[in-house]
Amino acid sequence: QVQLVESGGGLVQAGGSLRLSCAASGRTPNSNAMGWFRQGPGKEREFVAVISMIVGFTNYGDSVKGRFTISRDNAKNTVYLQMNSLKPEDTAVYYCAAGTYATIPRAFTYWGQGTQVTVSS
Repeated sequence: QVQLVESGGGLVQAGGSLRLSCAASGRTPNSNAMGWFRQGPGKEREFVAVISMIVGFTNYGDSVKGRFTISRDNAKNTVYLQMNSLKPEDTAVYYCAAGTYATIPRAFTYWGQGTQVTVSS
């Protein structure tokens, strides 16, 4: 059984930083990428970042480009999201997902439970 477990969320002031981690246990067949999505109150799930696990290609949502960095440690089967210069509008539940290299939720088969990130002004 595949499990994706996120950690690292919390409360931070605007301008601060957080690093999220997502550890995958079990095999993830037909998955060549891992990504992060977020969902704020009353909003749709939004693409944040994706990384291909073998080559390391990355892609970012427009709202986080230049501030967030996705990386991977294949030996640990873990993906990270370094979030800098955080803004109140970054407040959301952040979800880790495993699937194909894409920017839409339906391309991802496996999902974590989510971790709350709250940015105070």
